[in-house]
Amino acid sequence: MKHFLFLFLLTVSAGSFAQPADEAAITGLLQKQAQSWNCGDLKGFMKGYWESDSLLFVGKSGITYGYAQTLANYRKNYPDMDDMGELTFDIKKVDFLAADAAFVLGKWHLKRDAKGDLSGHFTLLFRKIKGQWVIVADHSS
Repeated sequence: MKHFLFLFLLTVSAGSFAQPADEAAITGLLQKQAQSWNCGDLKGFMKGYWESDSLLFVGKSGITYGYAQTLANYRKNYPDMDDMGELTFDIKKVDFLAADAAFVLGKWHLKRDAKGDLSGHFTLLFRKIKGQWVIVADHSS
């Protein structure tokens, strides 16, 4: 019985990390990223990421560390609007792990007329740093 009570209290307290304003900030950040992308603004898109050498990005080409290298990879792989296409996100789940940490699961889709559409899934680890939610780890496939 003690174990059940402990697990129940742990589950209830973990759910209390989620604040509606925090979830709205995270989903709003992702919406702003898509808007920036769709305007061809990679610097604006990258505002959603932690500007740090410790940023982690995992994609089809492997592991990338750092904000600057992640931006360089985006510029290399998406050099123009034909390559970038129109980005949409479908957020499947936002789970708060702590008051300053959230896990996001979703699907991305690039509508591209000339190059053919692309899509995949992503998991993101967000941290609230200096009062702002930012992506600190991104695994997109």
